[in-house]
Amino acid sequence: MIVVTGASGQLGRLVIKELLKKLPANEIVAAVRTPGKVADLAALGVQVRLADYAQPATLDAAFKGADRLLLISSSEVGQRLPQHRNAIDAAKRAGVGLVAYTSVLRADTSPLGLAAEHKETEALLKASGLPHVVLRNGWYTENYLASVPAALQHGAYIGSAGDGKIASAARADYAAAAAAVLTSAGQAGKVYELAGDEAYTLTELAAEIARQSGKAVIYQNLPEADFKEALLGAGLPEHVAGLLSDSDIGVSKGGLFDDGRQLSRLIGRPTTPLATLVKAALA
Repeated sequence: MIVVTGASGQLGRLVIKELLKKLPANEIVAAVRTPGKVADLAALGVQVRLADYAQPATLDAAFKGADRLLLISSSEVGQRLPQHRNAIDAAKRAGVGLVAYTSVLRADTSPLGLAAEHKETEALLKASGLPHVVLRNGWYTENYLASVPAALQHGAYIGSAGDGKIASAARADYAAAAAAVLTSAGQAGKVYELAGDEAYTLTELAAEIARQSGKAVIYQNLPEADFKEALLGAGLPEHVAGLLSDSDIGVSKGGLFDDGRQLSRLIGRPTTPLATLVKAALA
């Protein structure tokens, strides 16, 4: 039995979609804070269990009988470490045979501020003695494509990444990798650095948006403080704006570049091209 935490989220849903191609639905558990959000998965025969990282008792019940667990990192930046500790402790009590954790690309050396909680979680896993595998996911291309409407409106894509190369991939590519790891043997102890086959700068992303849309779009590089201010002006919460602006500075330092192609090898196909995802975003 495979348990997927955060199963109502974008990545979790895609992982379950991939698992359903390989396993009977009743061998998959969608562990979520709000079971009503995954009624569609329940209708397919997937087991749905309440699981709240902040409530250990729910985790004990959710992980009961689990052979493998996908611990999708919490979305609550700043609260991740205690929440992940609760999940790891519950997995140990449940005797889970393998824990797969979604970390961030090169978490141990990353210049991105958000990497700190991932690095600390990896240390917790190691200290737990649980068999585990670390999926160090690079950026989702969708993170950048969310800004396409604003870029088209203003004729400019803004950021603080400079000429930093971004080896991102589609969220579905990372989901396929997680499913591949969860359904294959010999994974304990492995650390995967997962990134897209092609890398691009934000200047190149803006050019691709312009090419496909037929509208003039340039990349405008801003100081970190100015980029954060622009994000706040667009209505993003303080912590999100801070995370995104800091991450762009990390990009400028090479934090989201990797050319090892571990992701495409793991999923047995090339990662989804940037042009394909830009086309979908424009549609």
